Amino acid sequence: MKNSASVSASIMFPARSGLFPRLAVPALVGVVLSLSGCSANFGGSADSSTATSFSIKGVTHGGQQPLFGSHVHLLAAGTSGYASAATDVLTSGSLPSDSFGHYVTTDASGNFSLAGTINCTATAGNDQLLYLYSTEGDPQPDPTPVPNTSVGLMAVVGACSTIANIPFVFMNEVTTVAAAYALAGFAVDPTHIGAPSAVTGHALAGTGITNAFNTALNIVGQTTGQPLTTTPAGNGTVPVSEINTLADILASCINSTGGSACTPLFSNALSGGTTGATPTDTAMAAINIAHNPTVQITNLLGLANNGSPFQPFLTSTNNFTLGVAFVGGGLQFPGPVAIDGAGNVWIANGNAASLSEFSSLGAVLSGPTGYTGGGLSGDGFLAIETSGNVWVSNPLNTSLSEFSSSGTAITGPAGISGGGINDPQGIAIDGFGNIWVAETGGNSLTEFNPSTRTPISQITGGGLNDPEALAIDGSGNIWVTNIFGSSASEFNASGQPIASPSGVGGLNEPEAVAIDDSGNAWIANFGNSFSEFNSSGVALSGGYGGGGLNGPDDVAIDGSGNVWAANRLGATLSEFNSTGTPISPPGGYTGGGLNEPTHVAIDGSGNVWTGNGAGNSLTELIGAATPVVTPLAANLSTGTKQPAQKP
Repeated sequence: MKNSASVSASIMFPARSGLFPRLAVPALVGVVLSLSGCSANFGGSADSSTATSFSIKGVTHGGQQPLFGSHVHLLAAGTSGYASAATDVLTSGSLPSDSFGHYVTTDASGNFSLAGTINCTATAGNDQLLYLYSTEGDPQPDPTPVPNTSVGLMAVVGACSTIANIPFVFMNEVTTVAAAYALAGFAVDPTHIGAPSAVTGHALAGTGITNAFNTALNIVGQTTGQPLTTTPAGNGTVPVSEINTLADILASCINSTGGSACTPLFSNALSGGTTGATPTDTAMAAINIAHNPTVQITNLLGLANNGSPFQPFLTSTNNFTLGVAFVGGGLQFPGPVAIDGAGNVWIANGNAASLSEFSSLGAVLSGPTGYTGGGLSGDGFLAIETSGNVWVSNPLNTSLSEFSSSGTAITGPAGISGGGINDPQGIAIDGFGNIWVAETGGNSLTEFNPSTRTPISQITGGGLNDPEALAIDGSGNIWVTNIFGSSASEFNASGQPIASPSGVGGLNEPEAVAIDDSGNAWIANFGNSFSEFNSSGVALSGGYGGGGLNGPDDVAIDGSGNVWAANRLGATLSEFNSTGTPISPPGGYTGGGLNEPTHVAIDGSGNVWTGNGAGNSLTELIGAATPVVTPLAANLSTGTKQPAQKP
């Protein structure tokens, strides 16, 4: 079917935007829409204007049944901070209102038409992100309608600048699950979803929440209300059964009269997992489950059955994370993973002299064979500059490579050599933009100037013993894991040794290191534990275990200080809180095609990414973490922040 619409705004699409484009010029958009159709179209053009009347059509369902009498709200994500109050953009005084703002009411078939006044902003720095939130409704209106006040549904609509091209919105349990998970890092309840604007916070926060809105539409059909089997780019496998199961759990309450019928859901979906506030509607319950995907699994799973509306569903699981598996892009035993400022995912391939790049939605950006040249030899580490340029270590030919943000090789066929480089491994970028490399062959660290691509200094001693991975804190201190001796080394920004802990803090085959927002170093030990040290090199524990740790090969830290590990031997991911208590279940997080994950990274939307060495694939756990600044060097460039902090 076709849609017809008239709208005012002037937009342009950047080469790597998602579904929500940036505007070419500032505009306060008021739209006059007459919409119908079966396929989304995110193009369009318009001029600046004031708010006028419009109509967006859609339908609300509880399972396969229409919801009669639902209050449908159109909200814009807040911009004053994380989980800030959303804004009512239905500003017509002729519409009824409740505590959430103005609304329209669904008819007996669940249909609605938002025929009021919209007043949303579409500027280069603030293209408001819109979503639908409906409350109440009766799934069985005959013979006497009885509204279920426990109903809460959500559906992502789009950016203000693209609203004219949204043909139809289907809102049900599936769209609610997609929104709840994709926006989990920005939400505490359905009316408090937001992120700081460039004025109130870090500019990257806007990128993160925009990508999160895109992610919701990457796994569910906006016009059908059904899970997609593959992502729109065609290379991602969507976890249909997991989404259906979560939707069925919500439907157990929605397709009822509410009250006690919703207690089995609400009592097992508290805001803190086993503690905290009880949700007052199903949308809030969905957000709580997304925040606590390992809690009350058995009780919640029992709410889905063969009679539930969404099939197939899971009969067993150890967690409710949502994992999408992506292929293509030249992945060959994918290794280290890093995220750039746009949210794009870069991977160094272990069995090929190439890099792979995927968009924040998992679409291949690097072509079928990946980026090649520049001296790449494979099996190296990578780090990303604040400019977007990517640096890679090449242990097989003892060199470094540099690529532009578009994947073009900057270095020549031999890469960068000299300066004492000898079997380079881990690589990191400090607050001045200088490149640091750990060299196993020379038991040394070398610092490079990124502009001249020449060495600045080289460090030896300090306990270095086959150094492998490294990380840099907000003070410029450098932490290194040593393959031999179960030890680590710490140096200050001038290269002077601070500490060289060995055999303490649970160190046991240390593989990787990351810095939290307190400046503490977390080390993943292949011997199935984490070690934590303060900035002076003092062990803060005897080691943390559990949570499914099984040959952890890498570590990353999110914006809440939670610590993530990729378990090469367990085909799982593990998560711990900032005190070292496991959050992931004893078997770790599974699903999403996890198969010998070797490295892990977190993006600005709170998604967790890992490459699967045995599957030549890339897994994304949607909204499982707290957003963090990307690339890691971006926070260090301020000279005041640690790498693992929210934008």
